[in-house]
Amino acid sequence: MEDVRNIYCVGRNYRLHAAELGNEVPTTPFLFSKPTHALVQAEGQEIVLPADQGEIHHELELVVIVNKSFVQGMSVDEAVDRMCLGLDLTLRDVQSELKKKGHPWLRAKGFKNSAVVTADRPFPGVKGALDVEFRMLKNGVEVQRGNIGDMVFDLQALFEYTAEHFGLGAGDLLFTGTPAGVGALQDGDHLELFWGEELMGSCTIRLR
Repeated sequence: MEDVRNIYCVGRNYRLHAAELGNEVPTTPFLFSKPTHALVQAEGQEIVLPADQGEIHHELELVVIVNKSFVQGMSVDEAVDRMCLGLDLTLRDVQSELKKKGHPWLRAKGFKNSAVVTADRPFPGVKGALDVEFRMLKNGVEVQRGNIGDMVFDLQALFEYTAEHFGLGAGDLLFTGTPAGVGALQDGDHLELFWGEELMGSCTIRLR
């Protein structure tokens, strides 16, 4: 994926995911970012992750690709023409320690290869996306499934908030939050990411 400018991620945007980690559901969108060095495309290859920093959790998400600068009054469909699926990978033990200290999450969220994305495809529009579930298989077993209709803050709210506080323009990626079912990755895990019945990307995890 070329010409990526900013990678924005939305935390705790599905109630069941917030509950499974013991977190409160936010009352306004909760955003953080990842560096572009974290980005890697899942093309069936091995993806290497650190083996010495505790558990690494997968968080499957719909990712929208912004193709036009968003300004207040625009609709999401006017600013987005492509989408993909992504994994917001998290060093969970590191994150827990950072939370205790009140420190930013960057080290837990922004490490190399922590923003895994599939190949992109046309965005079906918000209404069209509501009709499709996305899911991930780990070693052939479904571990996560979601639909954007279950998000705490819908895409329009996310775009308006992000644009107001940070700016949102062509080349930006927005990871929109993960449904319940996050879990630890093991060396050799094979991951497959589906949009409906369409396999959009796959990879094998190597911990080193």
